[in-house]
Amino acid sequence: MIADKARFKYAKKLERAAGFRIPDLAFHGAFLEAVSGAVAYDRLDPNLRALILNFSRTFLGCKCRQAPLCGCPERTFAVEIIELRQMGLDHRQISDHLLEEYGIELYPADILSFLEESVHVLEAIRDVAALEGEEKMAEKAKTHIKNIER
Repeated sequence: MIADKARFKYAKKLERAAGFRIPDLAFHGAFLEAVSGAVAYDRLDPNLRALILNFSRTFLGCKCRQAPLCGCPERTFAVEIIELRQMGLDHRQISDHLLEEYGIELYPADILSFLEESVHVLEAIRDVAALEGEEKMAEKAKTHIKNIER
């Protein structure tokens, strides 16, 4: 999954402010738990605090009982990438946006591979929906494919 390749660029800074080891993988369980409550935000510099708050608001907003280890942050991250692509950003621009907005480093090639894989999944959904007579679902899949491929 794409979230497994996402790294938080400022993990060492966050680690120094928190006073304990924090992995640099942005969706690693220990990182998510640290960001969702174990770190004293008042000890962070304003730029790092803004990145962490953006990350938390966007990816840690679920109300699941097992949050943040429920899988919702990873799914939300994947949706974020697809939505950015559908808004017209290319894989390089998506990479830049993620770094600027959330402090997440992700190679553009990884994003491109993820988007290609997403199109293949949507094509399968479209084909199965057409076979099952679910025309609305097939049409939605076609629309998403077009928006990702443009």
